[in-house]
Amino acid sequence: MSLPAAPATKTVFDTTTVFDSARRAREERIGRIDFTVATLDEAVDQVLADAVSDGRSTGWSIRLAGAHAVVTAEEDAAYAEILNGPGATYADGAPIEWIMKHRRVPGAGRVRGPSLFRECLRRGQDLGVRHFLLGTTEETLASLTAEISNCYPAAKIAGHWAPPFGPIDDAFVTAAVEQIADTGPHLIWVAVGAPKQEVAALRLAEATGAICIGVGAAFDFVAKTKPEAPGWMQTAGVEWLFRLASEPRRLAHRYLVGNAQFLRIVARS
Repeated sequence: MSLPAAPATKTVFDTTTVFDSARRAREERIGRIDFTVATLDEAVDQVLADAVSDGRSTGWSIRLAGAHAVVTAEEDAAYAEILNGPGATYADGAPIEWIMKHRRVPGAGRVRGPSLFRECLRRGQDLGVRHFLLGTTEETLASLTAEISNCYPAAKIAGHWAPPFGPIDDAFVTAAVEQIADTGPHLIWVAVGAPKQEVAALRLAEATGAICIGVGAAFDFVAKTKPEAPGWMQTAGVEWLFRLASEPRRLAHRYLVGNAQFLRIVARS
């Protein structure tokens, strides 16, 4: 199902076929995931350029993956296939960046989800990029749109939707497409939690032809409904400690057990 064009001078949902051919030459495999090698600036440049390009191809998704995704992909072949599908999987996690640099991968960098979200909002203002926000709750989306209006006054929010909790199935896709159909966004940001959001981004990209990006906790951080690690912790690569302290019951297994599994996977690589 294709969506109608947006009421703007840009052609909505047009992307380029250059992206996939270029990224395949700049990948590094960790575990079962082929990570796209890029810095944050390079990722933002690529996303925005493809969002407003005049060339047309099918929709594709962007995944922001860290150590937890490597562990999940090792146990779930279908999930690994999604992360290696059309689009890009960027290194959203200091351990992934460290491994690439240890291997001396040229141009290796970290593409942190909240940072990608903020930079696309900021730099997309001059390009007329239209954003659709999908995920979290109505209360969080209200706070998020208010923060975006305050911090990025020229950013164009085409629409938003907080889906009910449930599986990413045909009913979810149908309902999402109905919400998106008349809004004409260039980028659809999906925040329904990993690994669901990677499945959602893929299916919505296929259904709409749009660029769909899974961004995890970015909505909560920008909306200020959840605390975000200070900059020095992000730079030092210990943001996970801050998040663990903030949500110990939800994240203890992911970080304490998952990190050990991740190290074993890397050691076998």
